[in-house]
Amino acid sequence: MFLTKESNTTGYVAWDVDNRVDDMESKFKVLSDMVHTTLEARKEHDEALDLAKMRVSELEHDRQRLEKRNEVMSADLDSAREEGRMLRHELEKQRWEHSRQIDEMERRHRETVEDLSRQHRTAVDQLSKELDHLKDEEAKEHQQRIDGLTRHYQQELEDEKQKQARELQEMRTRLGGEQQEMELSLLRKERELQEERSLSEGLRGDLERERALKGSLQTNIAELSASNTTLEAKINSLRSQVEFLESDSKAQSDSFASMEARLQEALRVAEEARQKLIKEETERRVLFNKYQELKGNIRVMCRVRPVLDDSEGQQAQISFPDEKTSSEILLAGPEERSSLGNVTRKNYPFEFDRVFVPGTQNSEIFDEISQLVQSALDGYNVCIFCYGQTGSGKTYTMSSADGMIPRATHMIYDTMNKMKEKSWEYTMDGSFVEVYNEDINDLLGGDKRKLEIRHDDARKQTTILNCQTVRLNSASTVEMMLEEAQKNRSVAATKANERSSRSHSVFILKLVGENSATGERCEGTLNLVDLAGSERLKHSQAEGERMKETQNINKSLSCLGDVIEALGKGSAHIPYRNSKLTHLLQYSLGGNSKTLMFVMVSPLETHLKETLTSLRFATKVHNTHIGTAKATKKIRDS
Repeated sequence: MFLTKESNTTGYVAWDVDNRVDDMESKFKVLSDMVHTTLEARKEHDEALDLAKMRVSELEHDRQRLEKRNEVMSADLDSAREEGRMLRHELEKQRWEHSRQIDEMERRHRETVEDLSRQHRTAVDQLSKELDHLKDEEAKEHQQRIDGLTRHYQQELEDEKQKQARELQEMRTRLGGEQQEMELSLLRKERELQEERSLSEGLRGDLERERALKGSLQTNIAELSASNTTLEAKINSLRSQVEFLESDSKAQSDSFASMEARLQEALRVAEEARQKLIKEETERRVLFNKYQELKGNIRVMCRVRPVLDDSEGQQAQISFPDEKTSSEILLAGPEERSSLGNVTRKNYPFEFDRVFVPGTQNSEIFDEISQLVQSALDGYNVCIFCYGQTGSGKTYTMSSADGMIPRATHMIYDTMNKMKEKSWEYTMDGSFVEVYNEDINDLLGGDKRKLEIRHDDARKQTTILNCQTVRLNSASTVEMMLEEAQKNRSVAATKANERSSRSHSVFILKLVGENSATGERCEGTLNLVDLAGSERLKHSQAEGERMKETQNINKSLSCLGDVIEALGKGSAHIPYRNSKLTHLLQYSLGGNSKTLMFVMVSPLETHLKETLTSLRFATKVHNTHIGTAKATKKIRDS
């Protein structure tokens, strides 16, 4: 078939030139309107930018004026303080001078009274002697003279006393008035000083608000600048599109078809990459968990803290391993003297998964446990212990500013943001409890009702009834939780440590993740446990309530060792309920959960026996881990 003049070409899209031209004109009009709108928006943004810059300059001028006024007020405040200090000094000087004058007047008064008394006694004695030599008639006359003189001198003495009393009262009245005036003046100065301080604080607050407003405006300017840059890029792009639309229609059609094909191909490749990424994330979770199981679901590591001060005592003899060859620590025991006088030392070797020497930073230790934090995000229950004698650095390792708890939460926040690209959305809830004398207490305050443990065997999750749970949306929330928990935790002084932790603190993070693309859901728990300091009753000399606490601490630690030993042997019965600590962590110790124990070691000679006890307990746990790893490998090989 061939096309002729009578052929109906309007039915063929390739020949419908008029409709295509109309379509191109409508698109061109839309693009022109977009360019016009963008130019108007840019003009508005430029005007807003100019206004913001003008406001910033005004605020800068106000800030300089406030700073100058603040400097003047500070100078006035300093001068007022100096004047108040001089007034106080002058008041003290006048008080001392008045006190000295009063003492001087009292001394002179006493001397005058004593002189008059002495003159009176002398006159009486003299008259008495003369009276012995006179006759009886003259004796009467002399007696009358003596009585008259006595009355005269007594009257003079009374007058002198009254005069001195009046002068003393006048002096005290005058001193009291002057002292009252000085105190009133001092109070006025203090009120003026307080007013100056209040004014200075108000100016400082105004200055801070102006600075915050300036920072906000600068942020707005930066955003407007970025928006302006984006608009310019968009204008250039639209101009290119307009120029492209104004070019040859045949070239436009071919380019549009090519661009449409490339866009569809890019969307197809992106969807394939997204599906592949989701699939690889699922495979990564499986392989990562297998890798962690091969390393051992139960691991034990050792950290030796440095000697903090020479006053702590002599350092024990500890030999550390070569990281490239072994992870064994060698501890020299106490000196033993034989019957022949020979002094010997027995060496105690202990092997761990890894040993951290003194001086190791918390960041390096967290690198070792970060993989277990990832396991918690992958939906597994994880438990990390800090174990050791009192004063070995457990709380510092776990809850300090750069300890395991803050670092773990920061890592979780970063990972949660990255996982959003793979369609994973996470929620994180935190709670903080302590096990004290086999009772569970909520360290975040909240409800004071008794806490009860509830286990969900299907989900392998544990819930604590009546315990306060906090939704963690930022790292600052975790810091506030730690601060509140440290204030409420049970501590007391013993012979071993002036601030010994008398309870096991457990920081519990519940992590729930959902994948909107695949419908997957995971639920994991991260338990960060700061165990109470293990100590010997003979060393701590605990009595009364402290002795009861020590006995409960040692009992719960012993039960923890029994549970781990039973897990390593594959026993049918695991004694979780022998202790509230192991009962609470039941689903984070067995099954496919991950457990890491940090044994903290004090390097002091005086703590040698307690250190040996801790290392023996840790070695027992480590041997359980080796047996579990061998059993796992045997099952996988078969």
